[in-house]
Amino acid sequence: MLNKIQELKGAIEALQASSMEEIEAARIKYLSKKGEISQLFNDFRNVPNEMKREIGQRLNELKTLATEKINSLKAAFEDNADANAELDLTRTAAPCAIGTRHPLSLVKEEIIAIFSRLGYTIAEGPEVEDDWHVFSSLNFAADHPARDMQDTFFIQRNPDILLRTHTSSVQTRVMEHTQPPIRIICPGRVYRNEAISYRAHCFFHQVEGLYVDKGVTFADLKQTLLYFAREMFGPETKIRLRPSYFPFTEPSAEMDISCDLCGGKGCNFCKHTGWVEILGCGMVDPNVLESCGIDSNVYSGFALGMGIERITNLKYRVKDLRMFSENDVRFLEEFKPVH
Repeated sequence: MLNKIQELKGAIEALQASSMEEIEAARIKYLSKKGEISQLFNDFRNVPNEMKREIGQRLNELKTLATEKINSLKAAFEDNADANAELDLTRTAAPCAIGTRHPLSLVKEEIIAIFSRLGYTIAEGPEVEDDWHVFSSLNFAADHPARDMQDTFFIQRNPDILLRTHTSSVQTRVMEHTQPPIRIICPGRVYRNEAISYRAHCFFHQVEGLYVDKGVTFADLKQTLLYFAREMFGPETKIRLRPSYFPFTEPSAEMDISCDLCGGKGCNFCKHTGWVEILGCGMVDPNVLESCGIDSNVYSGFALGMGIERITNLKYRVKDLRMFSENDVRFLEEFKPVH
């Protein structure tokens, strides 16, 4: 086998090509699933144990050499093609229209950037989930209304497979396989079986945060929320926490921010209260920690979650949620960067 490897190495080093077709033929000959190098890897199982290390190293070097050689031939051919290309006299003299990022993407990235400055990392998970990660591990009772078909999309009428209704399922997946300290944010799309209107949709986007460590308190949660609110909406922003209920946190709260339209004096946007709700939060219930294999006598934590559409509405005053998913170019052009 060593002789065969050396023979292929010489052939690859001397490889030349005058067209993309020849380059592709070389790639198929050496790197495809039925190529000569792949065949050597298949034969590797028959190599004596005392020679596996040396031959395995040589095989990896050969594959790397072939990949780099073919990539370099492609790059050289493309450079030559660009240099020899003729000027397109039919091309318009007007500049090409500049596109823009979707407003939800802009806000999501801003949220991620704020929490990144606090040391949070991004965690992601599947959108098609099982009952354990979406409900059971998060302390949802067996008869909780959220399990009802009116709220959840189930797959092929299987009560155990569903489209996730929140990104909290990502948190449970991380806690199952990671020991504290855990400091993550979980952005993603979620689904709920709701009628589509100007204020609701069957799919939307969330960002949830989780911090688990020794000695984490509600004061840590409050300070994190205050920092986020002032970074997102301005340094004069005030926050207010109201008692609430979520199965997976105890105690639980909903957070309001001072209305930046009226300065807290009251207007139609804040329904004359001076406050606007933006997210839910709370201390992680000990039952959730235990179900994920974390000792609740040693560790504590907090969680928070917000809808990206909600935050986007507050920043850009979008009155109809359906506009986020209709791909109306006129709407998207409103978010074009100003140069």
